[in-house]
Amino acid sequence: MASRVVITGLGVISPIGIGVSEFWKSALTGRSGVTAIPSLGWVPMSDYRSQVAGQVHNFSPEQYLTATQASRVDRYAQFALVASKEALADADLNMTKERPHRVGVIVGAGMGGMVMGEREITQLFKTQRPHRVHPNFIPTITLNSASGIVAMAHGAKGPNLTISTACSSSAHALGQAFHCIRTGQADVVIAVGADASITPLVFAGFCSLRALSSEFNNAPEHASRPFDRRRDGFVMGEGAAALIVESLAHAKKRKARVYAELAGYAATSEAYHMVIPQEDGQEISMTMKIGLESAGIGSEQIDYINAHATSTTIGDAVETKAIRNLFKNRADKIAINATKSLVGHTLGAAGAIGAVATTMAIHTGQIHPTANYEEPDPDCRLDGIRRTVQERKIRYALLNAFGFGSNNATVVFKKFVA
Repeated sequence: MASRVVITGLGVISPIGIGVSEFWKSALTGRSGVTAIPSLGWVPMSDYRSQVAGQVHNFSPEQYLTATQASRVDRYAQFALVASKEALADADLNMTKERPHRVGVIVGAGMGGMVMGEREITQLFKTQRPHRVHPNFIPTITLNSASGIVAMAHGAKGPNLTISTACSSSAHALGQAFHCIRTGQADVVIAVGADASITPLVFAGFCSLRALSSEFNNAPEHASRPFDRRRDGFVMGEGAAALIVESLAHAKKRKARVYAELAGYAATSEAYHMVIPQEDGQEISMTMKIGLESAGIGSEQIDYINAHATSTTIGDAVETKAIRNLFKNRADKIAINATKSLVGHTLGAAGAIGAVATTMAIHTGQIHPTANYEEPDPDCRLDGIRRTVQERKIRYALLNAFGFGSNNATVVFKKFVA
């Protein structure tokens, strides 16, 4: 019989707060963490079409990590380390009492160590001195650097994986953690999403793609506006989130507090386009449908959706179509929100940060507002989207995450009942 899978610990680093308590308090107020970017180093901000981002301010790695840890890993991996440390403490999981080969680490990351990567390639170009490239350059920029350093920091010797499916990366990481526990490969998995890519080249790339908001450079807090008629692109963000996922039997044995249960997961490819979703929404509908089937429930049982909702013109409209396709007349009865309206689009970390918001919504019965939802777009109108906190008893919830390369993920959460 497949193991029941529960969430027992949470950690988060975000533009609206470091730590779950601060993050959730800010989320419930609907406060935007999007600000003007003061500088991207040697490139003037005036040269960029978009000049705003969801940045993590006042983050000092030395406050949370040893000097060695802080100096040897990229910013995104620093975020992953701090979030996982908080999640383990929140779960009251003592690793010295665990069988290390039964504890896994699965990280979702979209870009990897871009801060060091761009810095070193710039220095090499300027100095023409290849022997001065940082000796830790390769192990620091590889996409699995965060999963490796998290495992080493906590002595986790079970499955160690990195998933990179662009913006769906950490939703897939959480889904794979679910499978890992359900099939008995581990007792505990530290599931993490992390990205920190507000760098000169990556930011320029998204600007060139014309994917970013550029109409609100003088009013940054209004730039990320999913489902709103005036949305004009997503806002880049950075951050990380970690969830401690374990079998119910293991959680009961150690008398752990349970936030919520993971009930299902779907991973699909639209096999359609590298950047835009199929415009009829059928493939996203199929992903959600497979997720429901995985959980063994029907569409009538979903009470809440944490939408992918990036604030792009096409993406939000297609996700709305998909929700209406699947849920039919119930679509307007489901509570829906967009965590990216608060923190921007944190790329590979987005699914994990959304998962923390979804878990907290189930645990507290409060669904955070969607910021800047001022002029509902007729193509995105769903009655369940609100600018204020919604009080709901949530039995089942969906988390959606979609990434470049036609990667779709849906994770199904459930109110925990012993």
